[in-house]
Amino acid sequence: MSTKRIRFGLWYDFRNPPQWRRPSDRLYGEVLEQIAWAEGLGFEYVWLSEHHFLEDGYSPGLLPIAAAVAARTRTIRIGTAVLLLPFHHPVRVAEDGAIVDVISGGRFELGVGVGYRAEEFQGFAVPIEQRAGRTEEGLEIVRRLWEGETVKFRGRYYEVPGVKLAPAPIQKPRPPLWVGGFTPKAAARAASYADGYIGMGPMTPLCDAYLRALGAAGKDRANARIAGGFMWLLASRDPERTWSEAADHVLYQINLYAEWSARTRAPLGLPPVAGREELRRTGLLKVATPEECRRLIADYLGEVPITHFYTWTLPPGLPPAWVTPHLELFAREVIPHFGELDAGPPDRPADGRDR
Repeated sequence: MSTKRIRFGLWYDFRNPPQWRRPSDRLYGEVLEQIAWAEGLGFEYVWLSEHHFLEDGYSPGLLPIAAAVAARTRTIRIGTAVLLLPFHHPVRVAEDGAIVDVISGGRFELGVGVGYRAEEFQGFAVPIEQRAGRTEEGLEIVRRLWEGETVKFRGRYYEVPGVKLAPAPIQKPRPPLWVGGFTPKAAARAASYADGYIGMGPMTPLCDAYLRALGAAGKDRANARIAGGFMWLLASRDPERTWSEAADHVLYQINLYAEWSARTRAPLGLPPVAGREELRRTGLLKVATPEECRRLIADYLGEVPITHFYTWTLPPGLPPAWVTPHLELFAREVIPHFGELDAGPPDRPADGRDR
């Protein structure tokens, strides 16, 4: 058993692709039910991802979703990975985030990013060249409001004439802040403005940049909070069958990310994938036995000093019930090797077919 304590998380985007479309209320209801069930398995975090103006309904409203998760759960921590801060007024984010923290009893964590899709900046009439400045000003405003200040702020992008939050967040001095991204600038921003850094995949150089920036800022590197993991890691007793069931759905996801990245030159590192055989060669969709999952994670931990591990939970277009046995297997036979669990798994959630 690993002696390194890792906090394992789920990661959802609520996508509902046209070719596999299901009623939105059913999809949301089943995912929320799954999250409530999974917190008893040993998953300590659920991370929520944001994008806008997409045909597949990629979750555009993270704080309403976070509030719904908060009302349905008792222990799991609720993080955003990430909320695209340039598209939100920071006072509104601070208010709504405080309410999520109140509803959850102090379990909310705000992760933010600068965004990169040109269509989103056009849709919100925000110049893309302002994204870093808006994010940094926004983080300062949210932090100060959450820490109880009456905030007077005049920056390049925001002006706050003197406001104080009520109700205040439950967590003191405030809920944790994270910054996500795939560049050294994002890592430096996390060190300057937040409590943790969110990345993905082979992120050793970025982790090194984050730790250096923490040291330069006079912050404690020993207690650095870093979230990362594989894009996809599913536990299965029959990996080949599970891989085949998930492959087309993961191809859909990866190729959309690749298209967005190519249009904006975003540093996602995801080239287009032509088909199943090429997907297999990339290794982006990892499906493995529990023993192999443990080895993959242990090897990853040997390279990347993460404290929080996460991976996408539900391939877009598959019903939430599809991933339930894979989550249960992961929780029973993988998570315990990286820390002790407090409780055994409860009954599985219903798959919603009778609704």
